[in-house]
Amino acid sequence: QVQLVESGGGLVQAGGSLRLSCAASGRTFSSFAMGWFRQAPGAEREFVARIGLSGRSTLYADSVKGRFTISRDNAKNTVFLQMNSLKPEDTAVYYCAQGIGSSSSRSAREYKYWGQGTQVTVSS
Repeated sequence: QVQLVESGGGLVQAGGSLRLSCAASGRTFSSFAMGWFRQAPGAEREFVARIGLSGRSTLYADSVKGRFTISRDNAKNTVFLQMNSLKPEDTAVYYCAQGIGSSSSRSAREYKYWGQGTQVTVSS
């Protein structure tokens, strides 16, 4: 049974930083792309970032490019999202997701397993 457990969310002032973690279990972690998505109240879930198997291949939404960094530690079955220069519009529930395969990209349909989400709130 696959489990994804996010942690690291919280309340931060605009301009601040947070680091999200997602611990995975149940499948060979290093065989699947990983992604982060977010959903704000009243909005659809949107892509934030994804990372390939080795960690060298990354992709970001334009809205977070240059501020967020996705990384992974295959030895610890964990994916991270370092969020810097946070803005109030980054407020959302952030979800970790594990890809169907190695090439999962921006679409939520390319991800099979999801965590329960962690709340990030950025105050102005």
